[in-house]
Amino acid sequence: MGFGGLRVLALESRRAAEMEQLIRKQEGEPFVAPSMREIPLAENQEAFAFAEQLFAGAFEMVILLTGVGTRQLNRLLATRFPEAAFAQALGRVTLVARGPKPAAALREMGLKPAIVAPEPNTWRELLAATEGRPERRIAVQEYGRPSADLLNGLRARGADVTPVRVYQWDLPENIEPLRQAARLLAAGAFDVALFTTAIQMVHLARVARELGIEDATLENLRKCQVCSIGPATTEALEEFGIHPMMEPSHPKMGFLVKEAAERARQ
Repeated sequence: MGFGGLRVLALESRRAAEMEQLIRKQEGEPFVAPSMREIPLAENQEAFAFAEQLFAGAFEMVILLTGVGTRQLNRLLATRFPEAAFAQALGRVTLVARGPKPAAALREMGLKPAIVAPEPNTWRELLAATEGRPERRIAVQEYGRPSADLLNGLRARGADVTPVRVYQWDLPENIEPLRQAARLLAAGAFDVALFTTAIQMVHLARVARELGIEDATLENLRKCQVCSIGPATTEALEEFGIHPMMEPSHPKMGFLVKEAAERARQ
């Protein structure tokens, strides 16, 4: 049953302990190496400038890409402006959420998005969900890395798009587990690899490159049964020549582990 003792690599950070438990429950041998941490941007002037434009009525639509980013932006702006000012200003524009997490963050602020992109919650679903909308002055709360495909797609429709970077990803403070993951991969030590966000692949390759073992790490990763949480992560993997064998039926960690175990066993 389950992974049947296969060696499973995961690069989950925030929920690393839960990921390890899920893999063990499916009878896999886990190696979980946290690969990232969220850090505030050193300069938040871009966010404050966005807020001033928003308060002045410069935007017709605001697209929120993550719950974490939405909450952090709200907290950040409350350090300079009245606490309710951001929510009040958002209430005057068309709100678009990239799935349930930013929608939940908006509800906490007493707001309801006009549009919620369906699963798998990528830029493609966002573009499809906003197709035909009249709004042309749009702000996009970005996450992790720039959302070039979404921004370009909106601009191709004639929209004036303002990206708002709230936080970014960096390597974890303790980088040694990720280095060890790269070394073990280069030695062919894993049978299965699970990826739950695109930046995990970027950071794995970065660390392997710094160790001088990127080619061997990627070569042996391609020999693993690689499983991706969804299309955005799959795209990042494919940029490195990694073609996942599966995506789960729902982009959730529990579904990923369970269905990866079923596929690996087959």
